Amino acid sequence: MSFSSLFESGESTRNKSHFASMVSLAQASGMDKEELEVLERFKSKLDISDADYEAILKNPSNYPINPPNNSDERIQWLHDLFKIVFADHEMQEAEHKLLRRYATAIGYNDADAEYLVQRSIEIFSGHMNLEDYRYLLNKDR
Repeated sequence: MSFSSLFESGESTRNKSHFASMVSLAQASGMDKEELEVLERFKSKLDISDADYEAILKNPSNYPINPPNNSDERIQWLHDLFKIVFADHEMQEAEHKLLRRYATAIGYNDADAEYLVQRSIEIFSGHMNLEDYRYLLNKDR
């Protein structure tokens, strides 16, 4: 560990951890062009340096999960992870297992993790019921 890394902000560490989680998910199904494009966007959004980007792509497991402190951020993390998974418009079994593990790792109990992952799959794959569809259409009106 370098001297400068001792002073790295908690937000920076969390961003790298979050990004590494996305890389792990992308690599679980063999990273394709669409997933790489989404990762590039998150690299910028999360303020990941070029050097950190390359290091994380090379070995995402070097960046342990450093979970967010509040529920809004946890939901944001799940949403980001699902954007990576569905960048190629499909979900592999390995990705499903990783999502459950990450949901638990960022602070959800097993039952909540299973519910949130299953519900997110339904939403991202377009399998919403009419009631949910109406709610989403009228949410900001």
